[in-house]
Parts: sequence; structure tokens; C-alpha cells
Amino acid sequence: MKKIGILGGTFDPPHIGHLIIADQILHKCGLDEIRFMPNYIPPHKEKQTNTTVKDRLHMLELAIEGHDRFKIETIELERKEKSYTYDTMVILKEKEPDHQFFFLIGGDMVDYLPKWHRIDELMEIVQFIAVHRPTYEGKTEYPVKFVDIPEIHLSSSVIRQKIGNGESVKYLLKDSIIQYIEENGLYGKR
Repeated sequence: MKKIGILGGTFDPPHIGHLIIADQILHKCGLDEIRFMPNYIPPHKEKQTNTTVKDRLHMLELAIEGHDRFKIETIELERKEKSYTYDTMVILKEKEPDHQFFFLIGGDMVDYLPKWHRIDELMEIVQFIAVHRPTYEGKTEYPVKFVDIPEIHLSSSVIRQKIGNGESVKYLLKDSIIQYIEENGLYGKR
């Protein structure tokens, strides 16, 4: 049975924090692969950027380039609607019943778990693996496995803000992503 980690998010843009989380959990938990799963429209956020789904997907491809155990899961993009993790994982389990799925989250999402759609049922079909994030408690009554990794206080919104302010994001994003952002005028001042 293949062990598959799912890391969901907007990836707007995908940054080194995402890659570090995925790589550390892949190795520490003995997973076979990590699938980065961009959402079409996340249920808990409103879209705030000028990027398209195509932009986010291309940046994600650039981010995981060269890592043979990192893949992209496009199921939520294909549905073209607000996606709830429960619905997505039910579909994935039906499509791939011989796989064991693990859902990767940060400490900020651990605090938010009680508000997740059909969380109790979701807990029965997927194991949650969490990493601590600075400024979040990360305490829960749910059976979440915590993995210690180097903590990086970084978010896509911080990166977007830096780009909008004309600040450097070198080493926060892969060079190929920075080039793509510059070539396509993403996240610039409006």
C-alpha cells in the first residue's frame, strides 16, 4: 500500500516553506510521495491576487521540478468550484483504494480543524500530519500526528507583499518562479 501525503493550499506563490515541509514529512514519516494539491477556490479564503489557476499550476510545476517524489494533484482544479477536503479525499480514496492518504497541515490549520467541513468523517478516512507554525498553538482534541521540522515563518501573503513593495524574495522562492513572476507581472503594485 502506497503512502501518499497531500499538501493542499493556494500556492500563490509556492515557496521554500512548502518544499521544506513536504520534504521533511516525506522522509520523517516514510511516505512514498507528496502530492501538492492546489485548490480552485479555498473555502476559507477569498482570492486576493491577479494570478490565474494556470499561473499557480505553472509555478507549482517549477517548484517541484527535479524532485521525483513530489507530484501535483489537480483534482480540486478540475472540479472548478469551492472544494472541501472531505469531498476531495472521498473521491481520491474511491479512485485509489489501495493507497493510504495523509493530509499535511500547519499549526494554523490545526487550530482551525473544529471548523472544517465534516471533520469527524474526514478523520476516519485520512491521517493528519501537522507541523508547528510560529504564533499558533497547534493544540487539538483530534488525532493529529505532529512532526518536528525546522520552523520557517513564511507565507505566500508575506511574499506577495514583498513583491508588491519591490523588495527581494531571493531564496524565498526558486529562481525559476521569481523569473516567471517578473515575466508575467504577478503580484506587482496596482
